[in-house]
Amino acid sequence: MLLCALLLYWLWERSDRKRESIAQRIADDVQAMGDVVAASLSPRINPELCIGSGACVSACPEKSVIALVQGRARLVNPLGCIGHGACATACPVDAIKLVYGTTKTGVELPVVDTHFQTNRRGVYIAGELGGMGLIRNAISQGRQAADHIILGDSGDGSDARRGKNAALDVLIVGAGPAGISATLRCMEAGLRVLLVDREGFGGTILHYPRAKVVMTGVLDLPVYGKVRGSQLSKEQLMGLWHDIQQRTRPPIVTGHLITGLAERSDGMIEVQAERGSWHAANVILALGGRGSPRKLEVPGEESSKVVYRLLEPSEFRGKHVMIVGGGNSAVESALALADFKACASVSLSYRRAEFARCRAENKRRIEECILNGSVAAFLPTQVVAIEEHSVTLSDDQHRVQKVPNDTVIVQAGGTPPAQLLGSFGIQMVTKYGEA
Repeated sequence: MLLCALLLYWLWERSDRKRESIAQRIADDVQAMGDVVAASLSPRINPELCIGSGACVSACPEKSVIALVQGRARLVNPLGCIGHGACATACPVDAIKLVYGTTKTGVELPVVDTHFQTNRRGVYIAGELGGMGLIRNAISQGRQAADHIILGDSGDGSDARRGKNAALDVLIVGAGPAGISATLRCMEAGLRVLLVDREGFGGTILHYPRAKVVMTGVLDLPVYGKVRGSQLSKEQLMGLWHDIQQRTRPPIVTGHLITGLAERSDGMIEVQAERGSWHAANVILALGGRGSPRKLEVPGEESSKVVYRLLEPSEFRGKHVMIVGGGNSAVESALALADFKACASVSLSYRRAEFARCRAENKRRIEECILNGSVAAFLPTQVVAIEEHSVTLSDDQHRVQKVPNDTVIVQAGGTPPAQLLGSFGIQMVTKYGEA
């Protein structure tokens, strides 16, 4: 009996050490990127209160975000956190609070009221742009913002803002969960509404890796109804968005990047885009947190061969593909294409000699691919021109070379959403470890 007990204890202790080793490896992996914080709400753990029960670790739906290290809970991967909050609910001693940023690194967020209206009357923000990454909460925020537009401050619609003349009642920017929910609620109320997105119906989910598991819970969508499912993959969620679009037929236009919001003399809001504008009484900004992709500003970038995201490697079968950038997105795209093994070639151009702000595991894998020749690295170089069948690069010695190319995937970062909102005249606040 004693021998069995000792064996069980040894096995448990060995498993515990293995879990802690994995947690430490994840933490080191993220720390290799430098100073990083979660984009939305994330847990702040008080080590003096923590009793090491592990309830938070078990409750976290994303996994590998919180782990027990030396008997205490620790946030090891802030980038994996989407603000679910299950960890704080599960903690038996209230050792976890959900906050934005850390005491050293702040998160810049728009200031909104209880109806998600900004300091600009008639302009609302819902979803990820406001620091809420959870799909279920984004859907709820979109619906709540639409409810306030429909009912007004009076609660009966008597003082609600409505479009004058040809102006829309509501223009919604961003076809992700918050934007879809808000659009459906406005349709349900009979308002003149238009949904605008630079890409397509579904929002940030379009950029998720294939088969990524997305936490949803119960989604309550106006017009469409309730959707039950604690976990959905990217493909399942895309199938859901497709079904919603087919069954509800929301008014949507794509291919437009919003650049400004201007006040008109008649009290309406002019929503300015790169290719045209609209007038509306109300605007809901339901943009994702990715911001606008950074352009290279080089000759040939307007070519159709230049894209800013990778959805499926199969799109690039038999092509010479160059990825521009050195962060996680660029490296992961290069790895996905290398794993696909059906491109004519995969190359990567980056302006630095080493990969910066890149997870340690990604860095290890891309260096392995460069060594085995599955990815050709041009470091440090910058793209100076994009031609029909090639890309021209320049290195730090100003030496120029042409590389055969059919497609360029630019993943060189983007304009931070806070900068965009600031240009719209929306008040921002930086939170340092605050709720």
